[in-house]
Amino acid sequence: MMSKFKEALDRGKEARREQEGKVGNEKAEEGVVDFGAQARAWLNDVVVASLQAAQADVTGEVTVDIDTAPGRQAKASTPSIRFQVYRKRGMEKEVVRRTFTVDVHLSGEVSVSSPGIVAREVGNIGDRSDERFSSLLAELIEEAAKGT
Repeated sequence: MMSKFKEALDRGKEARREQEGKVGNEKAEEGVVDFGAQARAWLNDVVVASLQAAQADVTGEVTVDIDTAPGRQAKASTPSIRFQVYRKRGMEKEVVRRTFTVDVHLSGEVSVSSPGIVAREVGNIGDRSDERFSSLLAELIEEAAKGT
């Protein structure tokens, strides 16, 4: 299960690198990008892309729901994305869903938090690497698959 996730993640990274080359040239022409736009771009390029790759790889085993709430994000000075990771167990109607929030702080640091756990730093909007977020996401998916 996790090897498929890693392969899809690598394909996504490659596609984003190609796209970043094109987008990087456009940004250089535009000049300075405001913080909110830069934060939203990081969330879309790193977080949403990783979550979508995970959704495709673990379909049927674990569910990953993404709530980007575009209306709420349009005016937010520090944008965030919520997602849920859970496993539906057989015919049981009761599903234990864990909701996580990815927040961009004014410092540019990005963290993932959930009720009952300590927030974990997963990157900085100045760094386009998704390695830390992807590692945490893989841990969360494994926990959901185990039912913990």
